[in-house]
Amino acid sequence: MLLSQLVLPNGQSPDVRLVTDETDAVLSILRLRQRGQSPSERDWSRLFASEGYRALARRETSLGRPFSDDRFKAFVLSDSLLARTSQLAATVDSWTHIDVGDAAHRALAYLPAGTPLRSILFFEIKPQGNSFVFDVDGRRAIFLYVNPAESGPQLENTMTHELHHVGITAACTDSTANSKDSAVARVTDWMSAFGEGFAMLAAAGGPDVHPHALDADSIRRRWDHDVGNFNADLGRVQTFFFDILDYRIPADSIPAHGMSFFGIQGPWYTVGWRMAVTVEKKYGRPRLIAEMCRPVAFLRTYNQAAAGSGMAVWSDSLLTRMQAH
Repeated sequence: MLLSQLVLPNGQSPDVRLVTDETDAVLSILRLRQRGQSPSERDWSRLFASEGYRALARRETSLGRPFSDDRFKAFVLSDSLLARTSQLAATVDSWTHIDVGDAAHRALAYLPAGTPLRSILFFEIKPQGNSFVFDVDGRRAIFLYVNPAESGPQLENTMTHELHHVGITAACTDSTANSKDSAVARVTDWMSAFGEGFAMLAAAGGPDVHPHALDADSIRRRWDHDVGNFNADLGRVQTFFFDILDYRIPADSIPAHGMSFFGIQGPWYTVGWRMAVTVEKKYGRPRLIAEMCRPVAFLRTYNQAAAGSGMAVWSDSLLTRMQAH
């Protein structure tokens, strides 16, 4: 099913294919259980052969997470999931009627002109309550956790966030390709994680809109608290970059260090968002977009925009070492 074939004002047409076969199979089993019936081998085979399930399995195992048919079967047979059957079914039905057009508009407003938005959109009933982007057979796929507590506008916000990730991957070539220094290449690659902040800004719709305007007070308070740690968090990330450049972290330990800055919405989100907001407010959105694919140039521009503000800035030594390669 093609979720949207609308043509946007700039002539772009997002190509997003919606796949709900995993949720359909899970809901079918849950409805059997509601009637007091046991799912057959055919019911389980339908689930485990579904495109959405197979894609989820590939993603989880690629991250080294425990994932198996037996584990997932236990999840589907849990009483806690059974109790949510009606809510899950209503949510899936509602979500399939949401037009991705608004989300595509917002994502493209923070992407270079001509950026293609091509993706597979999986609705997933699964144990972990997270949404994410993952490559499936060379195509960027968005996995959306089916959450009955998420409203239509909140879903569009999530879609925008994930579509921005899809778009920025399509728009940006490998910025490390010209570097012969492996440490510089690694740091440049990790700097791209500030794309989480770009996506937060795009999903909000602008620098004057709170990234969690649609969410509960507790979520907004957590975000505001974490953004308040901006100076310290920028320093921690900078130390991480220098540790890579100076080979103080073994190569096989770098991923764990870098992943620790994701958290619920850690520095890759909060520091990235505040830097992006600062650049857009000072120099305008076109300048911000022009440097989304140039991490070192973006950090340098942020330094210029933040001068005299009391906000932490990046070390000239770091930027010089990065720019030299």
